[in-house]
Amino acid sequence: MRIGVFFGGPSREREISFAGGKTAFEYLDKSLFEPIPIFVDSFGRFIKLEHSYMYASQIRDFYPAENVQLDGFKTYIDSYPHLASEPVPENIGLELAPSEFKDHFDFAFLAMHGPGCEDGAMQGLLEWYQIPYSGPGLMGSAVGIDKILQNEMIALVNGQQKKSWTLRYDQWVQREYPLLFQVLKKHLGLPLVIKAPHQGSSIGVAIVKEDSLEDFIAAVNQCFFQIEVTAETWKSLDEKGKRTWAQKMANLDEGIGFPVVLKGESIYLPQQLINQLDTYFTDQHETLFLSSSNAEDQVLVEEFVNGQEFSCGCIQFDDGKPLALPPSEVIKMVDVFDFNAKYKPGASRKRIPVDTTLSKNQEIQQVIAQVFEQLGINVCVRIDGFLTPDGTILLHDPNTIPGMSPTSFIFKQMAEIGLNVTQALTYLIRQSIRERIRTGKNTWNLRSLLQLLDTKIKKETWTVKPSTAIVFEASDEDYVQTRLLYGKINAEGKSKPVPVLHAADGKYYKLPNAFMFKEYVADVEALLLEKRHPLLTETAERAKQTTDFYAGEVNYQVRKYESPELIEEITDWIFIKK
Repeated sequence: MRIGVFFGGPSREREISFAGGKTAFEYLDKSLFEPIPIFVDSFGRFIKLEHSYMYASQIRDFYPAENVQLDGFKTYIDSYPHLASEPVPENIGLELAPSEFKDHFDFAFLAMHGPGCEDGAMQGLLEWYQIPYSGPGLMGSAVGIDKILQNEMIALVNGQQKKSWTLRYDQWVQREYPLLFQVLKKHLGLPLVIKAPHQGSSIGVAIVKEDSLEDFIAAVNQCFFQIEVTAETWKSLDEKGKRTWAQKMANLDEGIGFPVVLKGESIYLPQQLINQLDTYFTDQHETLFLSSSNAEDQVLVEEFVNGQEFSCGCIQFDDGKPLALPPSEVIKMVDVFDFNAKYKPGASRKRIPVDTTLSKNQEIQQVIAQVFEQLGINVCVRIDGFLTPDGTILLHDPNTIPGMSPTSFIFKQMAEIGLNVTQALTYLIRQSIRERIRTGKNTWNLRSLLQLLDTKIKKETWTVKPSTAIVFEASDEDYVQTRLLYGKINAEGKSKPVPVLHAADGKYYKLPNAFMFKEYVADVEALLLEKRHPLLTETAERAKQTTDFYAGEVNYQVRKYESPELIEEITDWIFIKK
């Protein structure tokens, strides 16, 4: 089956989307699927990308071309609107019209995030052209992008009480900042959590901890995606400082991105912005506001919740009923878990399940499954939440296209029911086709597609394949290499990888699948002699029929050996060496 892997798009999360697209491209089961990279640019063009560009470190490395980017700045194609009417360069790939999709792929795997990408827009386009796609349908996608609507609907489902306030842009009036801050402190208390309501990946999230009007104003402006610049600050910068500042503005992880709007005029290029500010502050002006062209019109202000933070995925059985996966607890090592912290190594640690009682973990799963069903979501979702000290569960931020790096939450949690990344991707494709059938559109063609896929999955699942042992030492460097190789062999579909840890005690440990989804080798060693948590055993047992279909018989136990030669049924050996 030809799988169009969609990534990129106009949103601020396009680089995270690129990382997810790489995962699907590299980890799809090559015995079942042929991945076709489809890069969506900021103008909404669909480009069947040359495969070599899938190994670039970021989108700006290949698009737009370096000779287009001006004045030494690294910018996205949004800064060159005239290119929207010019052909896509042949060396980049082939531009496709939606009416041509069927000629190039049979299924669209969506690794796209943010507005225009996971809000129902792409899903509606694909339904119109009768292309089955991954993830939730139109209704679940529309709900999943709107944090304000989510809060209201979750409260209707489970009765949770979380104080919040919606602030419209037309209410954000400079002379009323102090009064508004006083009102919000009175109703919500401190700290205040400020959120841009249509963003993901913790973009547009700020926490006001101190009783500081200045901090409050900066946080709200950040979530409206506007920046206040003062004459004093600008004049204090030398030429190099101005260029560094302008480049940060162009970076979507730390700036508001181009084009920006100044006094109603769109500015597309960093050097153009520098020139405008130089002129503006020469004329005795003291301050100005720069706004993103894709600024939010509302921000969500919430009370700060003290408690254990968790993230819990939910998938479906074949009959559509939900299966909540084991929740992961997020232990933050930083004060504000924003975009940079979320994707920065060491900013957080994760453990599965949440450090609480078995019954409370089960309760988290129950409310997650309940919200999944009642919000009209299907196939897959990740829902975040807090467990407060008094045992209250508060949910927020359903994410209908979860992050798709190989060690993302959803893959860590699916690993606990026995599925590796390749098998999890196969599940997402297969279950998505099943859910598209339920919409009653193009029904018999999709049934035929599903039947063909099921036949191939069953054949691959129960074919006995040779086993390749990957033996590695107890170092993080070796563990990372082993994880990559483990994923690559799984995706090739020719043999079965068997990870073997040569631990600090000198023994050799044959590891189950879930142990390949930890963050550090120390996390693996800590689990070697531990009894498996009953919630993991219980969830895996409930999922057994699903796991058997995609992975066959799964062994969740660690096996210890005195030497690697004693490990049975190994056909080939790979030793990871420094």
